Amino acid sequence: MTLAPTRRQPYALAPLAAIALVMLVVHVATNAQYGFHRDELATVADARHLAWGYVVYPPLTAFFGRISIDLWGATPRAVRVFPAIAESVIVMLTGFMAAELGATRRWQIVAALAALVAPIAIVQGALFQYVSFDALWWVATAYFVIRALRSENPHWWLAVGVTVGLGMMTKYTMAFFAIGLLVGLLLTPARRYLANRWLWIGVALSLVIFLPHLIWEARHDWITLTFLQHIHVRDVGQGRANGFLVQQLFLSTCVLTVPLWLGGLYYLLFEPGAVRFRAIAWMYIVPLLILTFADGRFYYLAPAYPMLLAAGAVAFEGWLAVRAERASHVTARDATPSVTTARVIIGILSVVAIASIVILPIGAVHSTLWKLHTEGVDHEYSEEIGWPELVRTVASVYDSLPPAERARTSILAGNYGEAGALDVYGPARHLPQVISEVDSYFARGYGSAPPEGAIVLGYDMDDALMLFDSCRVVAHVTNSHGIVNGETR
Repeated sequence: MTLAPTRRQPYALAPLAAIALVMLVVHVATNAQYGFHRDELATVADARHLAWGYVVYPPLTAFFGRISIDLWGATPRAVRVFPAIAESVIVMLTGFMAAELGATRRWQIVAALAALVAPIAIVQGALFQYVSFDALWWVATAYFVIRALRSENPHWWLAVGVTVGLGMMTKYTMAFFAIGLLVGLLLTPARRYLANRWLWIGVALSLVIFLPHLIWEARHDWITLTFLQHIHVRDVGQGRANGFLVQQLFLSTCVLTVPLWLGGLYYLLFEPGAVRFRAIAWMYIVPLLILTFADGRFYYLAPAYPMLLAAGAVAFEGWLAVRAERASHVTARDATPSVTTARVIIGILSVVAIASIVILPIGAVHSTLWKLHTEGVDHEYSEEIGWPELVRTVASVYDSLPPAERARTSILAGNYGEAGALDVYGPARHLPQVISEVDSYFARGYGSAPPEGAIVLGYDMDDALMLFDSCRVVAHVTNSHGIVNGETR
């Protein structure tokens, strides 16, 4: 069935906003059940030391963290507000993209719910990490590209440039998305925009936004690229990149929505009615190929699916309507099968969305849900337990030292979680600046004067003795829940 070009539809603003709001409220209400995750602690610590770059990533995520800390404090619920907002905006933008591509109100809701129930989307709204903001900029870029292609108003390329720049200030994988856009423009009739000055002004805007971090990298010998090379080798060696394609079906998207986004990809590539938007398909295909052959992690591609889900909503609505029109000679947009199918899908996805709440941190420690997460799903919630107690243990050791010795003693942490916990919780216990060999802590050094002794945690005794003349065990890290995790082993 060949679909005619579709017209832009009015936004289903009220229901889309309601879905996004419910998602936001659920996240905020459930985001403080345990504590900071190990990865979050490092990012929150970076937020307390703002810079134009960090060893691990560009600076924008830490900037959002700093706003959260200044507004609401350095607590899990506070710093997780912006990731929850980002995921809620993504849901709304998915519906908006469907409207721009031609989907009516019900099918806009289908697209939005399909984006909401992706497992990775649910998790991203529950943790303060760069992946949530990275996803937001990918989806916003796709939305603005669709607006540019739909309206043929070249000023939209300025918005595209801004979101690409913000994406590069969040995570470098935005470059793959931008390359996909360039390839899409070259291979489709949209190549005419390459001769438009507004597109290149947009490119210039993205470079201006990214420039401060680029200068920072140059001044630090491109340390992040070196770090990422080592991390990639580690991930491949540990098998973390295995199953990339399969995980697109179960984690990057919900398995129930696979037909929808595959239909969207087909629609964008082959339907004559979608020729105006064909470049969008390449914004998925190019990153897919790059990440497949480069052994990327599965979640790197997750932000590319909302635009395909939006296109899939248009495609399925159109195919059902045309089929009904041929069978009964009714107007395509009034075709009952399209409306009925949309209602059924909305019902199913709503049930899945409600059931997906169990993925969130709502179960008490040692409850059935806790065991499901930590023993079955391996959600790493156990890594959110015990950080204040770890700092309390270190503080008790530090306070037991004579005053003169305390003044010459530092605290050396073996991993970024320990260092982050000491950075976040340590000042309240009057602990000295934490030092570490990992990530951005190495660049921060040890303060104004080198220490004469150190409280060491996170090192095996053999490793500690390589750094110090002598070392002895004075305490063990435990937590009140009796949870065994990376700090209690």
